[in-house]
Amino acid sequence: MTRIDRETRHMYLACAQALVRDEMNLDAADDAGMDIELPVFSVGQVADLADIHPQTLRQYDRLGLIVPKRTEGGARRYSLRDLDRLTRAQHLSQDESINLAGVTRILALAEENRQLRRQLRRTRQAEEPSMFAAAADGRVVEIKRSGSARLWRQEIMHEYDRYPSGEPVRRGKKPVSTSKSLIIWGMRS
Repeated sequence: MTRIDRETRHMYLACAQALVRDEMNLDAADDAGMDIELPVFSVGQVADLADIHPQTLRQYDRLGLIVPKRTEGGARRYSLRDLDRLTRAQHLSQDESINLAGVTRILALAEENRQLRRQLRRTRQAEEPSMFAAAADGRVVEIKRSGSARLWRQEIMHEYDRYPSGEPVRRGKKPVSTSKSLIIWGMRS
């Protein structure tokens, strides 16, 4: 199980609270760069966030409605996606009086719809330039652009004149360079 630092945990908690209050949706969290599958919350934390009894969460797990990840010790850990499913399930069963079989089907369709919207957004963004890298196994993978990645070129095409011989004339103290190499740093995998 992945361990996260205090600042990241606080960020996920704030996002979870916004999800529960219906101030944010799962797509917005995903677009903001949050890993919506990361198992962060314990049964007690989710019970407090969603104002539900912990035993109800355990029952939902047994029924397969909301199935959290497990730690090596067997403890349940819930993700933002699990919390979103839980709040939707509560609304559908309590406010709309839909039985658990209906809730399960509606949640499956809602997730399918969310995945299709995500795929549509990616298709629309395909017109934007993409970055690709080689994975460890040799596959070519697309790297999602992120605000945390910094791209810059080393001494890109400084203004210069040429002598009649074609040699560049140096201006100032920096050497003239036509390097097109990129340095990428700060990327998260």
